[in-house]
Amino acid sequence: MLPRTLEKTLRKALKTFPAVLVTGPRQSGKTTLLSARFKETHRFVSLENPDVRARVLADPIGFLNEHRPPIILDEIQYTPALLHYIKSKIDEDRRPGQWILSGSQSFPLMQGASQSLSGRVAVLSLLPLSLSESQGLGGREHSLDALLGRLFSASGKSMKKEPKEVPLHDWVLRGAYPEMRANPEVDRQLWCSSYIQTYLERDVRQVLNVGDLNVFNRFLRLCASRTGQILNISELARDVGMSVPTAKKWLSVLEASYQVFLLPPHFKNFGKRIIKSPKLYFLDTAIATFLLGLHDPEATLKGPMIGQLFETAVVCEWVKAFYHRGERPELYFWRSKTGIEVDLIIDRNGRLYPIEVKASSTLLPPHTKSLTKWRALSGSAAENGIIVAPISHPFSLGECRAVPWDRMTE
Repeated sequence: MLPRTLEKTLRKALKTFPAVLVTGPRQSGKTTLLSARFKETHRFVSLENPDVRARVLADPIGFLNEHRPPIILDEIQYTPALLHYIKSKIDEDRRPGQWILSGSQSFPLMQGASQSLSGRVAVLSLLPLSLSESQGLGGREHSLDALLGRLFSASGKSMKKEPKEVPLHDWVLRGAYPEMRANPEVDRQLWCSSYIQTYLERDVRQVLNVGDLNVFNRFLRLCASRTGQILNISELARDVGMSVPTAKKWLSVLEASYQVFLLPPHFKNFGKRIIKSPKLYFLDTAIATFLLGLHDPEATLKGPMIGQLFETAVVCEWVKAFYHRGERPELYFWRSKTGIEVDLIIDRNGRLYPIEVKASSTLLPPHTKSLTKWRALSGSAAENGIIVAPISHPFSLGECRAVPWDRMTE
């Protein structure tokens, strides 16, 4: 099993919380992480098993008396009512680290956790593999502050070339779900098709109570075509053929189930009119490219979507960097009506870390124009910016630094 950054976060949480809930999209590696890394300290019970689930529903108290902590209850979303009984057990014995719960994100699960286990549970999120995790470097540098300090340092001497690299086309097309990333023999198109049918069309549609599958598929594809772009919800609703409230509801479920991420604008009064809509990103480029009908590496890299897809890949790496360390992503973008834009701003401890994303390997001084202008407007809180691009080595570009895309969060 590839090392996961969340493991350190999870072990830290188990030292102080009676229960830890690990959520995330299906197939992100939750079961593998828990069964492989905690089997020596916690017994493992999967609630996906129909027989086990029937036992829980028939006699929850008897089930918990039979399966005492320390315990891992996997796929807890199948029996959200069990959380009320777990609360009673925790109140009887509040020793930390006794309960590890996992489940794919769902509204009944999170509602039950917030109502039943408030103050008793740490909620963590496991997304698909980060780039560093796919290279076997998961958790090597656990501190976000140290990571940002190294990345934005003037010298960049601590950036070391790692032997294992991931080609950009491979990352964009195959994405980061562990099964596809760990086994190159897995057929990408078959896997993505199955994932969409079994998860998005089944689970998400059930929550949304969608009757017309064609409308839902059209909604997914049009969302994919907007990855890396500012979201115009009215335009999206019009193109799908639905009302704006329905489009907002469907999008909120995709966001809650870790399929998309909405990057909010950074609000500062720079004397410019700021665009207030968020930017939409799919959290895995394999799903996005499949929905877009992109399957050929050369056509993808040279096609009109590569800029949006590359930006999506970069932004998602930072989303994972925060979530896998147990933190809410303090990530933003900035764009004025006059066209000055910074693709990504990390707001941390009173400092602003700006990142520009360029899909070109040929970088020139004009590429720093937006970073330079934004920094002049933002004041002393802003760090010198970096440009993330498909290059092989970091180098200086005026007051900014250019950084290889596959080494920015290692």
